[in-house]
Amino acid sequence: MGRFARAGATVGALVLTASLALTGCGDDQKKPAFVAGGQQADPSATAAVTTPGTADGSPQQDPPPLRVSPADGATRRPVSTEISAEIPGGGKVSQVVLTAANGTTVAGRMRRDGSSWVPSAPLKYATRYTATVTGTGADGQTHQGTSTFTTMAKPKSMIGSGLYLFSDKTYGVAMPVVAEFSPGIPKKDRAAVQKRMFVQTDPPQPGAWHWIDSGTQAYYRAPEYWKPGTTITVRLALAGIPLSNGRYGNVDRSATAKIGRSFEMKVDNATKQMSVYEDGALIRTLPVSLGKKSTPSSSGTMVVMEKKESTVFDTRDEPNPNNRYVTKIDYAQRITWGGEYIHAAPWSEGVQGRQNVSHGCVNVSMANGRWLFGRTLVGDPITVKGTERKLAPGNGWTAWSMSWSQFVAGSALPVPDGGAGPAL
Repeated sequence: MGRFARAGATVGALVLTASLALTGCGDDQKKPAFVAGGQQADPSATAAVTTPGTADGSPQQDPPPLRVSPADGATRRPVSTEISAEIPGGGKVSQVVLTAANGTTVAGRMRRDGSSWVPSAPLKYATRYTATVTGTGADGQTHQGTSTFTTMAKPKSMIGSGLYLFSDKTYGVAMPVVAEFSPGIPKKDRAAVQKRMFVQTDPPQPGAWHWIDSGTQAYYRAPEYWKPGTTITVRLALAGIPLSNGRYGNVDRSATAKIGRSFEMKVDNATKQMSVYEDGALIRTLPVSLGKKSTPSSSGTMVVMEKKESTVFDTRDEPNPNNRYVTKIDYAQRITWGGEYIHAAPWSEGVQGRQNVSHGCVNVSMANGRWLFGRTLVGDPITVKGTERKLAPGNGWTAWSMSWSQFVAGSALPVPDGGAGPAL
């Protein structure tokens, strides 16, 4: 086990932090993490609307007032503020118009449940806004209210967040949406943060978020692998969200990516063979060598996270001198943060299919390593079974190494049967 040349996982504006203390034949057991925050509620305001008189000229009573949030005159509102309204007696908001002091109209849309209107981008700091809300009450009358509020100055204590997804990229069917936080989000803040993490798929597929115990990662996935050809659109609307520790998210992140063909790798320690499936059909069986008993490979469903055609594994800082080496590696595909890879290992070709001799990696021949590397995508799944060690949660993109019921149990918000649809 030891240090891989620190090329780092590909990530947009990520901050790398502490690594997992897990074995692997590859690199430095790194694990990035990032942070965001929760949403702050606002007081409501009341605005009466004057209506015309009756047909006989007598005055008509004004409809009950519509209550708007943020309140008229509110100050220091977070730039993550959403607009909501309460119509007396019940009713439905039909329109929200939000304008800045310079007259610019802010784009946005209602949540699916109608609870609030979400701006399509963070509001500006230290800026005055006017919200005009129109709705229809249970009595059929039209109600309207207006509220002018001011956002807070840019806070000094801000925390970044990370998103493992890039626009215009194509990923494998097991690619989870991965949000990273550092330090981890406290349990009491996770529901508010999760409510601001939007995912939409085309064709529509249900899905849910799952938080690992430390709160440093949250995964979004469907009950089954994504359908080939799916488009995934993500917005982590975390800019300006306040956390209970007094910090604020510093930026929104978004991406629109595609899912490619179905490509799965399944490894059985009993046979020491890898079965490779494309679009459900078995296309090749490859002999492998897994981790020896002192450094076993992890059993579970992992995901290709990073690909390096050529790199160097440097394990000279390992406590065990028997595990120290510096070796050039070809066709390396990372599957855990703890240093496990699929890679070509010409030195073990003589025992592949018969004996485990690696430090935790999945060894294949040079020819098979080249063949696999040329066909895989980041996000392709590999399932290993029958080894001495179970995959640890968070040691890589472990969203698929649990049942659907176990996965939804990690959501900070209730998940409808079958999974939630898009939040907006």
